[in-house]
Amino acid sequence: MSLKPDEIRKMTQEERENRLNELRLELMKMVMQAHVGTIDNPGKIRPLRKTIARIMTIQTEEKRKGEKK
Repeated sequence: MSLKPDEIRKMTQEERENRLNELRLELMKMVMQAHVGTIDNPGKIRPLRKTIARIMTIQTEEKRKGEKK
């Protein structure tokens, strides 16, 4: 489930966007399940948030790297 930074950097911008949207949707479903009380493993939410943060961080790095050139 969690992606390593090297794996994320190897992705194209479009792949990162698609993966980010998938992960956000999955997170939203898991959070709703947690609020209702039907989630099987609430421990999966935290790694999901961290993966989303990693993707967003790398996107920002790539954007700033492009602005400097």
